Formats: sequence, C-alpha cells, structure tokens
Amino acid sequence: MEIFKELNTPASKEFNKLLNSQLSKTKIEEGKIIDGKINKITDKFVFLYIEGLKSEPVLDINELKSIGLIDKAKLGQKISVLLERIEDKNGEVIVSAVKAQKIQGWGKLVEAFEKNAPIMGKITSKCKGGVIVEHIDTGSLMFCPGSQISDKPLKDISHLMNEPQKFALIKLDKVRGNACVSRRQIIASNKKEDKAKIIEKYKVGDKIKNAIVKGYSSFGCFFDVNGELDVLVHLQEISYSRVSHPEEIFNIGEKHDLLVITVDKEKLQVGCSIKKLSPDPFDQIGNYELNKKYKVKVVKIMDFGAFCELQPGLTTLLHASELSWTKKNPSAKRMFNVGDEIECVITEIDKDKRRVAISHKLTQENPYLILEKKYPVGSEVNGVISSLNEYAIYLKLEDLDIDAFLHCNDLTYNDNAEEELKKYKKGDKLKVKVLEIKTDQQKIRVGLKQTQKDPFDWFKNKKINDTITVKVISSDNKGLKVMPEGCELNFTIKKSQIAINAADSRPSRFVGGERIDAAISELDLNKRKASLSIKLLEELQNKEAVSKFSSPLSGKNLPFSSLSDKIKTKQKKTEKE
Repeated sequence: MEIFKELNTPASKEFNKLLNSQLSKTKIEEGKIIDGKINKITDKFVFLYIEGLKSEPVLDINELKSIGLIDKAKLGQKISVLLERIEDKNGEVIVSAVKAQKIQGWGKLVEAFEKNAPIMGKITSKCKGGVIVEHIDTGSLMFCPGSQISDKPLKDISHLMNEPQKFALIKLDKVRGNACVSRRQIIASNKKEDKAKIIEKYKVGDKIKNAIVKGYSSFGCFFDVNGELDVLVHLQEISYSRVSHPEEIFNIGEKHDLLVITVDKEKLQVGCSIKKLSPDPFDQIGNYELNKKYKVKVVKIMDFGAFCELQPGLTTLLHASELSWTKKNPSAKRMFNVGDEIECVITEIDKDKRRVAISHKLTQENPYLILEKKYPVGSEVNGVISSLNEYAIYLKLEDLDIDAFLHCNDLTYNDNAEEELKKYKKGDKLKVKVLEIKTDQQKIRVGLKQTQKDPFDWFKNKKINDTITVKVISSDNKGLKVMPEGCELNFTIKKSQIAINAADSRPSRFVGGERIDAAISELDLNKRKASLSIKLLEELQNKEAVSKFSSPLSGKNLPFSSLSDKIKTKQKKTEKE
C-alpha cells in the first residue's frame, strides 16, 4: 500500500481511483457495525473478509472466546464487528467483535426497557451487593442487587446459577452503559397474575366457610381461605360488641365463616366481615326511649369516659362530662370497674349515625338547680374550705356536693386582700353570701365581706371638698397611708396631693399616729371609690381667705401659692387689731 502511494505513475493513480470508487459503493464508514466473513482461522487469530476494505481485518481468537463466539467461528461464517479504523498508521484495519456485540446488545436492552418487556438472562457469578446476569441474546452483562434476586430471603442461590430465566430491567445508564435488572419483579408479577385469577372467583355477598385463623394484629385478624388467599377481617368487622384486640376472641388455627363485603381488583384485596353474618343489634334501638333510665354494663374504661353496653353488641360511650354534676375532672377509672352495672339516661338516639348518647349524672337531680331554689342570690350559706390558691378559696357548701368560688377581693373591704387570704386554711368554716349562680356553666360565686357592714357607708353623708380628719398609718416615697376617723378603710394620699408647694410635699414630714386634715377630692358611692388630698384642702382654705380678706380687684388672678405669705401676714395683722 505504501509503495503505491509513493509511485506517481499512471498505473498507481488508476488503482487508487478504482479502490476509492469501490469503497464509496459499499459505504464503509468508521464507527459502524459491519458483517465480516471468516476467511482464515489460526491458533491465535481469525481473518475476515470485508468487501471494500484494502486489507483483511484480524481478530484475536481470545476476543471471540470472551464473548462466547468461538464455537461459531467457522470458515465462511459471518461475524458482526465494529469498524474502528479503516487504516491505522501501519495500514491495518482495526475492528472489534466485543464492542459490536456490546452496542448491539445495548440497543436490544434499550428497546426492552422502553417497552417494559422482560428479558432472558442467566446468573453467571456473584459480586459485592448482588449477582452478575448475562443477557442470553447479546451476552451483555447486567447487575442484579441482592434485594432483587427473590421475594424471600435466600441463603443459597446455587440452584439459580446459569439457569435461563426472565428478568425485569429496572435501570439503564446510557452514559456509563450500565444496566440493572430484577428477578423479584418477575416473581411478583407472576404472583399478581395468579392472585388476580383467584380474586375473580369472589364477589360481594359470598359466604366463605371454614376460613382458618392465620394471625392477628392490633387492627384486625388474618384468615387463610382455601389455601389460596389471605383475607383481613378488620377489628370493627369482628363483632358488634367492642373488641380491643382479636386475640380476645380468636385462637390460631380456629375455623370461622366469613362474609365478603369488598372486592378490590386493583389492589387484589378481599375484605370480609364476621359480625355481618349475624343480625345487627342496633336494629333493636327502637326498644329504647329518650330521657329514660336504663341499666348498662361497663365494658371498657378510658381516660375520656367509659364504653357501656345497653345489650350485647349495642355499645355506647359514657363521656367523662356526663359522669358527675359537681366533680371538676371526673374519672371513670375512679368511679367504676369493668363489669359494673350502672344506671344511665339515654340523651340522644341518632339512627343515621348509629349513635346513642347516655348520661350518668342525669340519674341524679342537678344540685345547682337545688342550690338556686334553696339559696338564691343574696342569701347566706355555710361552707367549709376544701382548697385554696394564691388568689381564691373554694368552699364546699352545706348539704350540697358543690364547690363555690370565693375570690380574695370578696374577703375584705380593705385593699389588703392577698394578705387577708393568708389567714385562712383548709377545713375552716365560713358563712358567705351567694353573689352569682350560673347553672348552665355549673359555677357559683360567693363573698365573705358582703356578710359584713360595708365600711364605705361612712361616706354616704359626705361629699366632694368636705374636710375630714385622718390618722397617718405609714409613709413612703409614694405618699401617705391614712385612715379616716370613724372609718375602717385605708386610703393613700399621693405625694403630689400632700401640699401646694413642692418643697412641702415630702411624705417624711408626717409620722405614724399623727392626725391631720384632708379634703375629699373624689367620691363615687356606686363604685366604692374615694380619694383624699391635703393639697386640695390648702387650696380651698387659700381660696376662702382670699375671698374673706382681699378686695374685689386684688389677687383674684394670682395663683394660691403666691398669695399664701401675704394672706398669713394680713391674718396676723387683723388678729392684733
């Protein structure tokens, strides 16, 4: 070939012309898969004849062995190869049977993956995390994870080795040329097809005889039907009576009749019931009347109440709110035991919702109605302190199992309510006045101070600007704490109300026990509110002095504080005269 290239003769030119024309006719292109005919076989090589090529392509015989084609290598046999180079630097043609097979095999895998069709393969070896599967048609190698070999754990897979079987393609990586397959999906698909045929046998309303208890869980019981189908009887379909767990009723291996109530062909599930083989106890609800007492049996106790049976299979809930009139947080666990027969009143029957409501407290008269009749608002009643907190007292009223609420502000008329509360303890007896009754909310409010004379009545004959004498109890930076003579109430004179002059407004000027005069600056008998002021008294006195001693045109527009010294001087002068 090199010789012809170097010769620049008419014969060489003509040869190259003929050769190139032949290549163009056969459309030989690099990167394409072409068929070659075996022309010669030696111990190490297989020589191919491919029409249109300048030289014979050569394959290493080990290459054919690696892809399982050595047995097919015979003179005249066609082999598909990948044309990598038409001519390398040595003038040789480079082809690959391995790469050709891999490309052809990948194409078939892609086609099967897109059609979601199974492929035939065989497990050839184990590897980390799974096994290697060889594609029967192309010899392509694929990976099958250990979790996808079977639907059940297998300790030994020797019986599966080199056995042609179906696999499902679950993943293809076109970039890396990797394929992942699953045998488990094929098994599941076969089982699904078999189960679908079995499901077709059943329809709603069919009665299944002698189903065997296979197992149970918290939500139901599993039965084996004729050795071909597992069905679930939900907990709610076991019995009309309340069942906490199937093991309360069933034993493994027992036989029971079932009624088919649902058939789901998509999910391949059959739902069954046992209770619907018997008459519905709720059909007997017509035998019961509203607002009438009946004996019920406690079958289960919960935090929120108790489940009770009116009759076997007819269960209803006795809610905690219907246990007692007076208990704040009544507990069925403290009041009843499973198996107890108690009296209850039927308060509601809803046939559409299959609901019956009952009440235990309605078997007794409402104590709040009794209270309202016996001790109306304004009446006095005796009680015993049952409990206390930082702001209130709870009293157990006489003859009634009722707790009344006594706020600390209703203990005393003084403003030391919290201190007054500390004087009382559990067990103390008190006579209180009924202030408020809310029967619908089961609340009653009472007061202690309301049983005593209101010290604020001392102000009934008083009015604003009246002068009163008070006794200083104590003083601090905020003002004076005082008590009017003849009154048992304490009042605070603010620092700003002590004197007109700021310099004289010091609370420290006064000592405990000292008696001083003050004026009533604010008074509201309905709201029981009053305020005292020494400053107001000074202003009133100054105003009176100005009115008494000054001429009509002198000093009327001046502030009282600026007149005080002049008025005092004029008063002294008048007294001397």
